[in-house]
Amino acid sequence: MKQRVEKARFPVFTRRAAILGGAKLGLMGLLAGRLYYLQVLESDQYRMQADENRMNLRLLAPPRGRILDRNGLPVATNRQNFRVVIVPEQTSSVSGTLDALNRIVSVSDHERERVLKEAARKRSFVPIAVVDNLTWEEFARINVRSPELPGIQLDVGDTRDYPYGAHLAHAVGYVAPVSEADLKNGDGDPLLELPGFRVGKRGLERSQESRLRGAAGNQRVEVNAFGRVIRELSRTEGRPGADVRMTLDARLQRFAMRRFAGNSGSVVVMDVHSGELLVMASTPTFDPNAFNVGLSNAEWRRLTTNPRNPLTNKAVAGRYPPGSTFKMAVALAALEAGAIDAGHRVFCNGRHQLGNHTFHCWKRWGHGWMNLTEAITQSCDIYFYDIARKVGIERIADMAEKLGLGRKLLPDLPGESAGLVPRKMWKEAHFGESWQLGETLIAGIGQGYLLTTPLQLVTMTARLANGRHAVTPTILRRPADELAAEPAPLGISVEALDLVREGMNRVVNGERGTARASSIDREGWEMAGKTGTAQVRRITKAERLSGVLKNEELEWRSRDHALFVAYAPVHAPRYAIAVVAEHGGSGSSTAAPIARDILEETLRLDPSKPEVAGRAPVSEEG
Repeated sequence: MKQRVEKARFPVFTRRAAILGGAKLGLMGLLAGRLYYLQVLESDQYRMQADENRMNLRLLAPPRGRILDRNGLPVATNRQNFRVVIVPEQTSSVSGTLDALNRIVSVSDHERERVLKEAARKRSFVPIAVVDNLTWEEFARINVRSPELPGIQLDVGDTRDYPYGAHLAHAVGYVAPVSEADLKNGDGDPLLELPGFRVGKRGLERSQESRLRGAAGNQRVEVNAFGRVIRELSRTEGRPGADVRMTLDARLQRFAMRRFAGNSGSVVVMDVHSGELLVMASTPTFDPNAFNVGLSNAEWRRLTTNPRNPLTNKAVAGRYPPGSTFKMAVALAALEAGAIDAGHRVFCNGRHQLGNHTFHCWKRWGHGWMNLTEAITQSCDIYFYDIARKVGIERIADMAEKLGLGRKLLPDLPGESAGLVPRKMWKEAHFGESWQLGETLIAGIGQGYLLTTPLQLVTMTARLANGRHAVTPTILRRPADELAAEPAPLGISVEALDLVREGMNRVVNGERGTARASSIDREGWEMAGKTGTAQVRRITKAERLSGVLKNEELEWRSRDHALFVAYAPVHAPRYAIAVVAEHGGSGSSTAAPIARDILEETLRLDPSKPEVAGRAPVSEEG
């Protein structure tokens, strides 16, 4: 019986064994086929991938181009950056090593926190920057005590340096680490992804970023399976960034900044023939080197909450009523339109009546009979109310725009404001109201809706001074062939310009001129100019009756802006200047003396002399 049962099971066992054996053979065949596919048919591809994993191509940041002043002095350059990095895998305690390092050089709480976060996030063999911009003494001290600092490595790279610091901060700008916005707005340059890479954030550093940055180099290295570098296989240096040369004179800029110190506002000096800017000072200011090192939160708050706005380049972004410096534009508009002639006279008794509204002159009891040159000389408001009423706001606006007001003039510098030259259509579009004649009178003395920048004021003065060309400002040195091309004609009659310039001459050099105390007492260097005191608050009828408060009696923000525009020498104009002191009080007592001193220094150095271009760079102290 048992034998019969086993005999019956044998065919079943044999059949199952055959099926299992066949399945095994099938799996082994598939495995062999896969191995053949991977090792024979796809061998070239996987060999290439293995090589790529073994070889690692890394980008090398190129040296950033320098920014030079008009005489070749570097005002933004690169210097060696002595720094410390830590490799977490080489120390048993990152925190303990940082404590030991802090006993040699200062490691701030912010830096310590950042390093610990990066150490927790990155692979342990990746170096992490701890402290940048060490002095040579600090660097050497760490080097001597390196046996006490496991995981600490010393490194030397490049960092940006601004030898003129705050004096040129607004024009030159600064660099800072790449932000998310930079990456989104970038041009896909892989350099922006490099850790620690910096790009221009303001000024020429920003506007000339593509020229200054250069092109990346590369380094081919061999790494192990963990990505650690074993050796360098090849190295191709990148293309250094190009140098950028600007028109500003670093010596004059420093002089202007020191002379204007203590004020809030701007000073701009321009060559009246070429439009080259020689000075662009804005105060208060900031140290661009601080951004390179890294600002603390407290320092950043101090800059951004300062009511005098040290981060704003007021030369191009500050907007101020031009005050009486606008009277030349009104005079030219009236003369060119035929609304008045050289003999036109107006009696000033201190008041001008329009309907039931009274407009006042700055001189309470009036100036008496005024003609055009006398009205400019003594800055009579009544005269300009009268001629503004005759010529109208549209012709005044036409002349203002012809002189360079109401539009942006300097595309090479970011952040510029267009200012505002109002017209009837502008008011209708912005307020839905019609233009009032009283607003024309207010515009006649440079108040009301009118807003100008110091750059526009110096451009207006340069065009008045040269009398022929509508020069436009530039802050970058142009090739010789571009300089040879003459700008567009100004299109204002010589007779009208002569009358206005004679008035400006008498402002400084006449017996009754509002800036007589600021004349230049050197023959052949005399300047012509125009004072301006722009009101920033409304004077009530009650205050006028009881006596208008003096600027010294008001808080800083309620004081008038002090302005002065000028050119020199008066009979052969070469340089123009605009000074705007925010809430500085009187244009004649505050702005005019500053303009005189800076113009005198400009004439002494005469930076636009043709031989300057070929002159050897002078020392920093000039």
